[in-house]
Amino acid sequence: MQKILCVVFLLQCILGNAGELELKINGNTPIIYLNGRSHLFTPDEGLWSIATRWENGWPTSWKHANPQKHEILGDWKVFYGEIKLPQGRLKLQDAYLKQNNRIKCIRRFEWLGEVPLDTLTLSVRWQVNARFPNAFLPGIIYYGNPSGENNGMNKVPVFHGNPGEKALFEEHRYPMPFACFEWNENNDFYGAAMHTKPSPVYGGNHYDQWWSLGVQSFEEISELLLLSGPITYNNKPSVAKALQQKEMPYGETWMKLEPGDVVEKTFYLEGFTIQEKGTGFQRPIYTSMDILKPYAFEEFPSFENIIRSKYRYAKSRYMQSNNFAGFNMYQPGITPQIVLGWAGQSEAPVYALQVLQKKLNDPKVLEMVQKSMDHICTSPLTENGFMVNYNTKNKKWSKNDPVSEGQAMNSIAQAIRVGRNNDFINTEKWEFFFREACDIHLKRMSAENWEPRNTAEAFYISPFLEAYELFGDNKYKEIALKITDYYAARHFNMEEPYWGGTLDATCEDKEGAWGAFQGFMEAYECTKKDKYLKYAKHAGDVVLSYTVIWDIPLPAGRLADHAFKTRGWTGVSPQNQHLDVYGVLIAPMIYRLAEYTRNDDLKKLAVVMYRSCGQLIDPFGSQGEQIQQTNFAQRGEMNNVYKLRGGYSEDWTVFWITAHFLHAAAQFLEIAVDLDKL
Repeated sequence: MQKILCVVFLLQCILGNAGELELKINGNTPIIYLNGRSHLFTPDEGLWSIATRWENGWPTSWKHANPQKHEILGDWKVFYGEIKLPQGRLKLQDAYLKQNNRIKCIRRFEWLGEVPLDTLTLSVRWQVNARFPNAFLPGIIYYGNPSGENNGMNKVPVFHGNPGEKALFEEHRYPMPFACFEWNENNDFYGAAMHTKPSPVYGGNHYDQWWSLGVQSFEEISELLLLSGPITYNNKPSVAKALQQKEMPYGETWMKLEPGDVVEKTFYLEGFTIQEKGTGFQRPIYTSMDILKPYAFEEFPSFENIIRSKYRYAKSRYMQSNNFAGFNMYQPGITPQIVLGWAGQSEAPVYALQVLQKKLNDPKVLEMVQKSMDHICTSPLTENGFMVNYNTKNKKWSKNDPVSEGQAMNSIAQAIRVGRNNDFINTEKWEFFFREACDIHLKRMSAENWEPRNTAEAFYISPFLEAYELFGDNKYKEIALKITDYYAARHFNMEEPYWGGTLDATCEDKEGAWGAFQGFMEAYECTKKDKYLKYAKHAGDVVLSYTVIWDIPLPAGRLADHAFKTRGWTGVSPQNQHLDVYGVLIAPMIYRLAEYTRNDDLKKLAVVMYRSCGQLIDPFGSQGEQIQQTNFAQRGEMNNVYKLRGGYSEDWTVFWITAHFLHAAAQFLEIAVDLDKL
């Protein structure tokens, strides 16, 4: 009981206090109160706002209205109004219902004119008393994206909360469809969020035009808003974050209503207090999951079939000669290379295949494991670590970086741990190599002048703690906890969100947060100190925010051909806004976090994250890397912004896509979780 109470108390500290949220009525106008104080309110100009013209790339000629009357129907509070235009009358209705810690609203527009109403923009606007707030838009903006801005703001959206600043994006760009503010008021922290039920725009001017969701700031207040199509960021109206390095024009996103047309838009409002700076994004993540309930996984490929398919493909990438042995990172047409960590993950099978051996029932498994790991141990060790790229053509090792080294060391440590219990595996070379690598990085990271550029070196936490368990030397634990405390102090308040874990992006990213999450979790499991679970949940929730929790409807194309479901897949970063299967590697750690926080829904989501990513596996066991769920692409035809969404880059099949499935499957089995037997 005491342990349960500790967990409950910890979660309250992490998530803050939802407080008493209540919709009150002032005259005929709704106002949302939190703990007896006005928290979310309508604009001075009116509850409803529409624009009827389009100029200079943005809606204009705004018209506003307040409710003329209201009524209470059971638990619903319904408000009525209208906007009179030269062409006729636009009938307006809002229906509000309190649901748990949020207020649901269905907004209704009905055109009663006798002629079409064109160049129209509809909106939903709710405001808070916040100056220069921090904005959190999942997968897109993380407390302004300061690191992305410092490394080239044209690559990423940014938001400072300055008066006049806007950030609005297509709803299908959001993994979790909500926009959130966190702000400081007299040294107390508050948060507010607008959630949506995403939808295309009825009568949109463009094919596949969707509602947009985002934020804007004024002199004394800030606003959560929805528009029926217009998008903008970085002070550029009507642009889409369509390419890795820049935007593309995406204008004229008005709509047209015919006489008698009805449009309805569902959204939810949430307000709450916050215990600690930098944690305001956490509660809306779980609210979004509660609204959308992305937990069904029965329709997805089975755990068993995914493992067998991916092993079949892994064998097709295995290479062996008198000079080397290992798993090729690249598809045919590129010089075969054994690449450790990040996009190669050639070391990952040496752990995974040992655990999966009984399921695979292949006598060649252990030979591949032994020979490939023995070859990895030939990588030269220097004062900066070891090389991670072996070119089979020139027979040379080259390149190193902390992301790849940290990830590789973690898999090597796990391979040693499992291999020690296998009479057919000799770990002697592996242990010497791994310990040498640990000592090199321990010396480097113990120095007073150790100042890592970004979150990438958090990937060393887990292998150091593995080294402590393997060799019993306390120095490895001490350096691991030093790194943990350093990164928690650096990132927890979100002045500098986790970043730098994706080597082809220089901004806030899922993989940087993943490096911290993995390390913080291992620190908690090693020490059982509550502060490390708090840090782990913080970083883990950032990782979760990149996870798609709804099935984004897709236009005609490769993905729609397969009736592809997006839930469980993960976005990459504010710079690279496609989906990939990286979430499979994270899923076992999410499951472990769910056990510690007693969250059964989160366990179900972890299963979805693994099994959903089994979609698109072809008969050879292969998949492409990039899923284009939104108006963004990195490969293929990229000249027409209206044809990016729904595309699939299947020709780039770097080995991490296969290795992560096998690695994660092994982790699940080691904690006695079979994803086909839940």
